[in-house]
Amino acid sequence: MGKALFYHLTRSPAEQLLPTLLAKALAAGWRVELRAASPQRLERLDLTLWNGDGFLPHGRAGGPHDARQPILLTLPDQPATNQPSCLMTVDTPPLDPKQLQQLDSSCILFDGGDAASLSAAREQWRQLTAEGIEAEYWSEDSGRWERKR
Repeated sequence: MGKALFYHLTRSPAEQLLPTLLAKALAAGWRVELRAASPQRLERLDLTLWNGDGFLPHGRAGGPHDARQPILLTLPDQPATNQPSCLMTVDTPPLDPKQLQQLDSSCILFDGGDAASLSAAREQWRQLTAEGIEAEYWSEDSGRWERKR
């Protein structure tokens, strides 16, 4: 069972942090499900992965080659058929603790400037830790990412 890593975004958008996290996951040999809460956000993430500093191989769920995608972009109601080892979420879509217990890692990115997102992330923290999933909190308040205790 992997950890749930909560990333509290206060200085930068998810689109800035995700390429780094995704590259690390791919380097570890993991397949990733990248889940967004809305189709509009999924579209922006797709464009970020295509047009960023370096292309990250990915596809959107619903395509003919989903099972082969190293990174599969999904919505909450879409299954990840690429057998992910890691789940990354943006904008606090619903989580299933049982799914997270089967993964090597999960990364929950949430906007600290959005009260609803902050509240949802806190509830997810409570839910996951109550299910025995180890959680870590990461903050960028100092200008760089630091694990907080």
